[in-house]
Amino acid sequence: MSQILIIVIFIAAMYFMMIRPQQKQAKQRQQMLAQIQKGTKVVTIGGLHGIVDSLDEKIIVLDVEGVYLTFDRSAIRTVVPTETTPVVTPAAAEATEPVVEEVVEDKDVNVK
Repeated sequence: MSQILIIVIFIAAMYFMMIRPQQKQAKQRQQMLAQIQKGTKVVTIGGLHGIVDSLDEKIIVLDVEGVYLTFDRSAIRTVVPTETTPVVTPAAAEATEPVVEEVVEDKDVNVK
């Protein structure tokens, strides 16, 4: 009986440690892709930055400095945050406060 209990606890732990976070991340990505509109600035999985010119259910056309490129909607990695609607990516949510370094100048040093 105790062996079955250990197996059940192990399966429950695997669910909460692996499967559930992955489902949350997939849901966030689907919401991000659903909110894309014409004029939205995006970054593709290849690192290409562009502005959405047109879109339908599966295809997005990006304007990249006057060149129009067609991508699958799944090729969009992130939506670039604008001043009115900031978008928090998972990496940005985990970022820590920036380190501030103090620079001290010594005016008594003679350089020859």
